Amino acid sequence: MQIRIIKLIQIDWRGPFTLDELNLLNDDSHDYGIYQVYGKHLVYGKDVLLYIGKADQQTIGKRVSQENWWDINDSQHLKVYAGRLAGESTPDEEIWSKEIDLAEKLLINVHKPAYNSKSLSLISDAALQDIHILNWGDHRDLLPEISGLRWTSKLDYMDYNTYKLTNTE
Repeated sequence: MQIRIIKLIQIDWRGPFTLDELNLLNDDSHDYGIYQVYGKHLVYGKDVLLYIGKADQQTIGKRVSQENWWDINDSQHLKVYAGRLAGESTPDEEIWSKEIDLAEKLLINVHKPAYNSKSLSLISDAALQDIHILNWGDHRDLLPEISGLRWTSKLDYMDYNTYKLTNTE
């Protein structure tokens, strides 16, 4: 039997924030993490998940302000949800940064937001196989729980049989 080590990443989601309210997400001690952008899409409709991004070594407020969301049609109705990583204790910055990166990649891989299409081809399947994400709070359209085992190719070729009783005396 193979022993698997699963990396649990918990994300505490808050929002929605408008683009004008992003200055509330600039605390250098904890406003790093993942963000979701919701708005209008020509094909998918109103108030849909458009983009998942990361703010690593800069705050969510600063990172989102660097994007071109103001140029999008109907930018007054865009909503941003901020996801801060959570756990028993804060890891060192290198581990925190790696967890942000892995969480963003798995969330994009699973939810496939319309404006992340370029990023999908860059995702390493192997790096995500042992990641497990729990989304807490206002996670909006994101699944509450995501397993890299389920959403990668890790188990695609696994041999298995359905259970059956072998001793029926």
